[in-house]
This record gives sequence, C-alpha cells and structure tokens, in this order.
Amino acid sequence: MNTITSSNFTFPGQKSVYKGKVREVYNINDELLVMIATDRLSAFDVVMPKGIPFKGQILNQIATKFMEQTKDIVPNWLMATPDPNVAVGHLCEPFKVEMVIRGYLSGHAAREYKAGKRLLCGVAMPDGLKENDKFPEPIITPSTKADNGEHDEDISREDILAKGIVSEADYVQLEKYTRALFQRGTEIAAERGLILVDTKYEFGKTKDGKIVLIDEIHTPDSSRYFYAEGYEELQAKEEPQKQLSKEFVRQWLISNGFQGKEGQQIPEMTDAYIETVSERYIELYENIMGEKFVKADITNIEERIEKNVLAYLSK
Repeated sequence: MNTITSSNFTFPGQKSVYKGKVREVYNINDELLVMIATDRLSAFDVVMPKGIPFKGQILNQIATKFMEQTKDIVPNWLMATPDPNVAVGHLCEPFKVEMVIRGYLSGHAAREYKAGKRLLCGVAMPDGLKENDKFPEPIITPSTKADNGEHDEDISREDILAKGIVSEADYVQLEKYTRALFQRGTEIAAERGLILVDTKYEFGKTKDGKIVLIDEIHTPDSSRYFYAEGYEELQAKEEPQKQLSKEFVRQWLISNGFQGKEGQQIPEMTDAYIETVSERYIELYENIMGEKFVKADITNIEERIEKNVLAYLSK
C-alpha cells in the first residue's frame, strides 16, 4: 500500500522546511506554515523504517477536528485543511516546553512511581496508588522540547521559570489552557465511552504576541485513552487496561527486544504486521472521533498533496 514517509515540495514563497519525527513543516513567506502529516511511525524517539498506511491522514484529521472543537476555549494556529494530510496555519514561535497533563498513573509516570519516585517534575504523587489509578486531580508534568530527535526531558515548573525558558505570566496562561483543554477532552472522550488518561499540548506565540495551541491535540500519538467500560473491573483485578494509543506498538517493540537503546536493532515489521497497525489506527480514529473513517485516495499521495496545497496557496 502507498504511504508518504517524506516530502520534498517547493511551494511558492517557501522559506524553509523543518522535518520532525512525523510532521514536515513548510514556512511560506514567514507568515504561513504548511504542516504535512506523514505516515512515519515513531516510538521511543526512533522513526521506524516503514510507513503506516493512512496514519498521517488519521492524525491530521483527529488533530484538526479537535482544534475546531476547542477553539472556543483556547485559540489555535489552524487556518485550513486543504488536504487530508495537510494543515495550514499561522507561523508561530513555539514555546520550548511540552505541557504534559496526566489524569491517571500510567506510562512514564507509572514507571517512575514503580521505581520508588513520588515526585514527578516537582509535582507530588500520593502514596498507595496502583498503576492506572486515577489521580485525586490531574497533574501537569512538563517536558523540554528536544531538538534534532533527542529525548524530551522532564522539567519542573520551578526550573522552567528559573531558566527563563518561559516567562511566569506566559506559563500561568499555558497551565490554564492545558487544564481547560484536558477538561474538554475528558468530556468528549466520556461521550464516546472513553477515558482520556494523559496527553500533551504544544503552544506557540503569533507575531502579535497571542498564545495559541499548535501541532496536534488528542491524537493516539500524543494521548493515551482507556475504554471506560470494564475500567473499574480491570483495576480491581490489577489487570492491564485496554488502551487506545500508540502503546500497543511500544509493547510489541519491547517484546521484540527494542526500546530505542544503543546497540538495539529495530525488529522487522512485516507487511502483515504493518497492515494490523494501520487497522488499529483506523479503529482508534473511529472510537476517538465517533465516526467512520473515510480513506483518502492514496494512488499518488505526493501529487495529491501538492495539487491541493498549490490550489490553496494560489487563493
């Protein structure tokens, strides 16, 4: 099946291109950003050798639809979606922190907790919790935004302010927006029979100094979801929760001896396995969005994207 794992466009007014782990961002005249969601799959901060059919479309459509559903509480960078894999928006200066918010003791927080830590990013975690238990209230555990594909690092609010990474006034606003978005995401998830466990948000500043939400929101790559049905039962039996997130890929990699550490080989992803990952992403989309996923024409993805973006930019 056709996938897009990299792009090499030259759009009118193009100033530069930034290639992230999954997205490629084209700067147009220092005013607009054209963000292309590729089908690349990244886990443990490593990009896998093969693309996942429809993954870019799924991530782009979830993110842009959630931007629409939250713009009444938090302004965002988005202007248009001229193609299933493309978002176009205002050029922003990104804050160098990711705002991670956790409603439950899962993933990284659970691993730290298991290692005996009760402070995460300067925030206290109560004693006596089991993995996947709900926190008394959501905690914000920021991380530094790594450049060049390095690992993001945990950082406390105090360190962010002390190092001048973000001003206090801006940081207070980021925290406020993070809590409001998580609350809205939690409500939307509950309507679909899901629990929004944890997620991360990224923010930037527009040229006129306004703080806006950028990048992705509530996607299975940036968030963890559980099914609400059966949650209590599984917790009581201390069994793993059924997850809607990229965690299933991480678990497969771990079981095949890969965690992104030096000297480890990425296990071979057969076409059959790639297909199951694609199907799982479609299942995630349909559960998270509460609607059927409509596959875009992938006969020639690059040609389709170029045509749609050029048509938009010529307006």
